Parts: sequence; C-alpha cells; structure tokens
Amino acid sequence: MVSRARTSPSLIGIHCRITGHEHAECTGAGRTPASAVVANQRGSLASSSVVRIARRHALDYLFLTPMLVLFVAFTIWPILATWIYALYAWDGFEPLQAFVGLDNFVEAARDPGYWLAFAHTFTFSISAIVIQVPLALVIALILNNRLMFARNVYRILIFLPVITTTAVIGVVFDVLLDPSGGPLNSLLQDAHITRQPIEFLSSATLALPTVVAIKLWKDLGITMIYWLAALQTIPSDVYEAARMDGANAWRTLVHITLPLLRPFAVIIVLLTFVSSFAAFDIVQVMTQGGPGHASEIVETYIFRYAFNPESSTPRYGFASAAGVLFGLAVLGITVLQAVVARRFGSLQGAR
Repeated sequence: MVSRARTSPSLIGIHCRITGHEHAECTGAGRTPASAVVANQRGSLASSSVVRIARRHALDYLFLTPMLVLFVAFTIWPILATWIYALYAWDGFEPLQAFVGLDNFVEAARDPGYWLAFAHTFTFSISAIVIQVPLALVIALILNNRLMFARNVYRILIFLPVITTTAVIGVVFDVLLDPSGGPLNSLLQDAHITRQPIEFLSSATLALPTVVAIKLWKDLGITMIYWLAALQTIPSDVYEAARMDGANAWRTLVHITLPLLRPFAVIIVLLTFVSSFAAFDIVQVMTQGGPGHASEIVETYIFRYAFNPESSTPRYGFASAAGVLFGLAVLGITVLQAVVARRFGSLQGAR
C-alpha cells in the first residue's frame, strides 16, 4: 500500500505526458496548494489568538483608556502643538494665519539673550553632575551604615526639601538672604566676615550662583535616595568576604563598592542631568531671571516672551520655537551622554 501511494503520482504524470490530456488530475486544477492551506491556517490561528488576548485583557485596556486619553491630551498634543505654533507669528489669541516658516527659529538662534539663558541653564546641569551626584554618594555611603545612630532621621531631613513646595523654599530663602536684616547677613557681619550686607539675589554676580546652590540643596535628597537604592543591591556576603580577607574600609570602598555601583552611576547621572533642567520654578520664585537677565534660563526666557512680554503683544510662536530648539539640544546631549556612558561602562567591564 505504501509503495502504491508513493508511485501513483508518478504514473499519473507519465500518463498525462503520453496522452496529452488536460484533465483535472493532470493540470492540478481544483486543488489547493499546501502552502496556501498552511498560510490560511496560520492566519486563522493568529486572528483567533489576537481575539483571545483582547478578550482576556479587555478590562486592563478599559482601565488604561483614561490614562492614555490624558497622556495624549496633556503630553503628546502639547508637543505637536508647539511644533505647529513655532511656524507662525502667533500671539496666542488670534487664529493661526501669519505663517513665517523657520523665521522664529532663525531669530531665536541669532538672539544673544537666548544663548546666555542657554548657558545659564547648563550651569545648573553641570553643577548637578559635578557637585550634587558626588556629594549625594558620600552622604549615601555614610547613611548606609547600619550602626549609625538615627540614620533614618538624617535621611528624612535631607530628603525633606525634595517634597517641599518651591514657593515655600523661595520665601524662606528670601528672608534668610535679605540684605537688610536677614539672618545670614547679620551672622556674617557679627562674625566680622563682611562689613557690608551681601546682596545675594539682587547682585548680577551672585544671583545665579545663589539660585544654583539652592537648587542643588533642594534636589540633593532624591539623588541620595538613588544611591541608597543602588547600595542595597550589593550583597552583604561580598563585604563579609572582604572583611575576612583583611580589607579595610578604604579598600572595600575602592575595590568593591564603587565598581559595583558603576552600572547604577550611569543611570543616576542621566536622571540628575535631566531633572536639573526643571529649574523654572526656583528661578521664577527667587529672581524671575534678574537682575537684568543675569540669572535667566531658557524656561524663564520662554515665559518672558509668551506670558510677560516686554512689548504689549505676546509672542507665542517665537516662544514655541525657542522651546523646540532647547528641547532638541537637550535630547541630543542626553543621547550623546548615554552613548558615551555606555561605551565607558563596556570598556570598564572588558578590563
């Protein structure tokens, strides 16, 4: 039976060649190819699996819908609208009519005030990476000691400024740094460190460093939490083995703790770098970009043209173009930083 089944197709083919018949058995008409059958079966299985998954997760999609709607309405659409508004000379009230193309971008790129605000903004970022990240690491290493007395109290005190409203911080520091009778100036004068009161916020030289220092103090707690979370991933067995081998605290830090923290350092630096750009609230509350734009950052620059114009007409289109340029610059620098950090990490791992 097996030999007949195997030879019968060849006999039919020989018969068809000899007789030249165009029968259905010879031409193969009416028969569905095996590949088509398999494809149809796969398509039906795929569609049925999609329907099955959709039914299984229908409730999940239902609960996700409000979040997706809000995300599109308050994140995706504002980003798209900013790109659209940047192409128009729009005051925020009239319909979009005066199409100017890339003129707003060119004007922002040629404005020295924009690049000054750009440099001030990156002053916050560089200070956060150079000062905030290492200082938070030192504090985290100290507070990670289980034998330290009241370490949780210190953690709360350092983290407290992170959850404190910026307006409250601004009011407190306005009082502390007040040149006429403020506690800090009074202390400096009583200690004979200065003869005249220091104008921390109204001086063109000191306004920006003062606001940067306050920003670093406010964000120090969240970076400390990042480092503390990274320290918890290091197994205690590693420290016990190092202690048994006679390694002191310094050798343990240099040869065990810091190398194991290196993968987390890349993420912490990126998070700190991105969060450092959110300085609008502290600058607006403390100095409003003054005096004479000495502490102005890109966010206050955009705010000034959009909501508090020097002329009588707001320039939403120009402000949108300035924001787009700044966003592209930050995106490019972030991607470059991530690539460099990843390559550095891979080289260190290879060593």
